[in-house]
Amino acid sequence: MKIYDISQEVFGCKVFPGDPQPDRTIMQSIKKGDICNLTELRMCAHNGTHVDAPYHFIDSGKTIDEVDMKRFVGYAYVATHEGEISASDAEAIMEKAEEAAKSAGVDADKRILVRGNAVVSEEAAQVFADKGILLFGNESQTVGPEDAPKQVHLTMLGKEIVLLEGIRLSEVEDGVYMLNAAPLNLGGADGSPCRAILMSLK
Repeated sequence: MKIYDISQEVFGCKVFPGDPQPDRTIMQSIKKGDICNLTELRMCAHNGTHVDAPYHFIDSGKTIDEVDMKRFVGYAYVATHEGEISASDAEAIMEKAEEAAKSAGVDADKRILVRGNAVVSEEAAQVFADKGILLFGNESQTVGPEDAPKQVHLTMLGKEIVLLEGIRLSEVEDGVYMLNAAPLNLGGADGSPCRAILMSLK
């Protein structure tokens, strides 16, 4: 079994325009005579590789600690796409995912990860929502257009689809994997950083 770390390093990560960059303060240092090394962190819940909870765009939606953990952990299908994902593109991705899931005998079509510089259109978001997937992940810091992400988020989060944003899949081939993208247990939060990993099935 091979394990792929698909997360960004936090302090050097890419952030959504306008969000703060993660910052580290050294509170204690052994080299300075302290008993231990101790780090204080300051960051946005959506920095780097992270997950969005419905509450991010829906005031009555579930917060990250209320989302069922099965959405973050389970089989997933990786597909490559560049550019905008249209409705027909989304249908094609789902068809490949369903075929691969059936072949592997697992529910990999419930968690979709897109490799490449892809942007989800409103029409594609509706396809994924109608398919009832549990999680959608992509390499961008947002699933929708960077200048107008609201409607795509509303469509997908409205169906409680967890959005895993800012992943890194350059070393991962298309196919079925086991995913663990468990968030921090941040009570009442709209999202959370995560250390997302993929595990091969062989």
